[in-house]
Amino acid sequence: MDIKIGDSFSTTKQITDAVVRAFAELSGDYNPIHLDEEFAKTTQFGKRIAHGMISGALISAVLGYEFKERKVVYLSQTMRFVAPVYIDDTVTATATVTNIREDKPIVTIETVCTNQNGETVVTGEGKIMLLP
Repeated sequence: MDIKIGDSFSTTKQITDAVVRAFAELSGDYNPIHLDEEFAKTTQFGKRIAHGMISGALISAVLGYEFKERKVVYLSQTMRFVAPVYIDDTVTATATVTNIREDKPIVTIETVCTNQNGETVVTGEGKIMLLP
């Protein structure tokens, strides 16, 4: 295994209106907070926010493509949404190895998503299994 504790992998994506609308179509989540500017203006956010799981999808992208091994099975993921992602924010998802089991090829990762201002928007922890 060519992975060690402290290794970090990331990907960045701008969360455009098109991304949000495509995610709504894919997921079936048409909550107006994501799609209706007039409705969103009446909320505590003051404007539309992206689906939280778009950040989750970016974490999955890190593990599925940016991760060194590129042969992983996602076992679990916790996510805590700590700040909103607004339309046209740029989100960077980062996965950092925090533990590698000795008895099995299972790796624990700290997952963090930040916006273009360096503000944390999502925190969590994942577990993946490395495939041979």
